[in-house]
Amino acid sequence: MEQYTQQAQAFIIEKVPTLLAALLLLLVGFWIIKKLSHVLEASLKRSSFEPGMVSFLVSLASIIAKALLILSVAGMVGINTAAFVGMLAAAGLAIGLALQGSLGNFAAGIIIVVFKPYKVGDWVEVKEKFGKIEDIQIFNTIVSTPGNKTLIIPNGEVINGIITNFSKKGSIRIELTIHMPFSEDFPRLRELIFKELELIPKVLKDPAPEIGISSFESHYLEISVRPYVIPDDYWEVYHEALARIKHLYHTNNIKVAYSEGIELGSVGE
Repeated sequence: MEQYTQQAQAFIIEKVPTLLAALLLLLVGFWIIKKLSHVLEASLKRSSFEPGMVSFLVSLASIIAKALLILSVAGMVGINTAAFVGMLAAAGLAIGLALQGSLGNFAAGIIIVVFKPYKVGDWVEVKEKFGKIEDIQIFNTIVSTPGNKTLIIPNGEVINGIITNFSKKGSIRIELTIHMPFSEDFPRLRELIFKELELIPKVLKDPAPEIGISSFESHYLEISVRPYVIPDDYWEVYHEALARIKHLYHTNNIKVAYSEGIELGSVGE
C-alpha cells in the first residue's frame, strides 16, 4: 500500500499540473474559437456570401480548429497523437474515395459561391431546365420552376454545363412570334403593337421593345415581337402581350392564314 501511495502521490505531483494546464487550454481554446467563429461569420456576411454557405463555412472552420486544439491538448498530456493522426488520414482517404462525386459537388459549390455565376433569386437555365434559384447548398443548387416544381441539381453538374443567367443584366427579353398576311401593311401593324405594349406597365421602356419581320413563309410573314421586362415579370407580361396582340387583330380586322385551304379569316375577340 505504501508503494502504491507513493506512486499515486508522484503521479499527482507530476501529472495534475499538466492536466490542469491542458484543461485550462482546452476551455480557453474553445472560448477563443467561438469568438473567432462569430468574427468569421460577420466577415462572410459582409462579403455577400449566401446564408447557407456562411453557416457551412463557419461550422467547418470551427470543427477544424477544435480538432487541432484537441490534438494539441492530447499531445500536451503525453498521448501519442501520431498514430491517431495516421488513422484519421487513412479514414479520410477511404471516405474520399467512396464519396468522390459528393466531394466534387462540394468543390463545385465552393466555386459557385466564390465566382458567383448566379445568386439566390436569379432566373437561370441550367441543364436545359429553366427556373429561379431558391437556394445554393453545399452539394446541390435548388431551382424552382415556373410550374412550381423544385429541381435539385448537383453543383458538379452545374459547373460542367452551360449556365444561362437571365437576371445578370437586370432585364430579360420576351421572344414572341406572330403571323401577318402579305396583304397587311407592316408599318401599320408594327405601330399598333407598339401602342399595345406601351399599355402594359411592366414592359420596360429602356431597352425599348423590338418588332421586325423575321422570315417570309409560304402564306404569311413571321413577325418577331421582343419586349423587355425584369425576370420576375416574364410570364405575366408574356401572356398579357399575346392577349393584347390577339385583341388588336380583332379590333383592327387583321386577317390571318388558316392552314386548311389556305384562306384568310378573321380573328375573334
